[in-house]
Amino acid sequence: MTLRLLVLILGFSLTAHAAPRDGRPTRADLQRVMEAHARSVVRVHGPRRAGPGVIVGSQGQVLTSVEHVSLEAAEVEFGGKKLTGAVVLAHAGLKIAVVAVPTGAYPSVPVKVQPEGLDGQWLIGVVAGKRKQDARPFTAVARSAQAPFVDLDLPLAPGSPLFDAQGRLAAVVVQPRRGGCRALPLASVQHQLASVKERP
Repeated sequence: MTLRLLVLILGFSLTAHAAPRDGRPTRADLQRVMEAHARSVVRVHGPRRAGPGVIVGSQGQVLTSVEHVSLEAAEVEFGGKKLTGAVVLAHAGLKIAVVAVPTGAYPSVPVKVQPEGLDGQWLIGVVAGKRKQDARPFTAVARSAQAPFVDLDLPLAPGSPLFDAQGRLAAVVVQPRRGGCRALPLASVQHQLASVKERP
């Protein structure tokens, strides 16, 4: 369990703070996000609810909402199969969970950890289609909420990933809100993982 957490922590690549972009992400940016979403987003099933999660570790670590797991396990749909995974982190306050599925090769999403926060940054989420319509990418500006969270005007389910314009995972949705959602930046996820690793 500790080894898998360490792999996940090392998988988070810190990037230098970039200057804010002028305007919304381009059509090419949205296409890049759709490709990353199609490769790395899975469905996670817990005892009461199911919802999205995203593969953040090439050995099968999945970041999702704490709503989609039990204290010990969850099922992850990947490649047409349901894989039973162990819950290696579940944090009720941050509303996140990490599930480790059986060791293998998985298409993990590139990750961006921005210690300065995401307030004022453009993020991209993929909104599920209605009435047989395809899912589509939409953009919104992150706004500071109760620390460490940010709010966005995107109707996304808990566990949904939020990407930057380069197709890198920047945050995960933890709670729906009227007309939008609340999300946790990956810097807070990384901090929590590090604190779990350091416990005796």
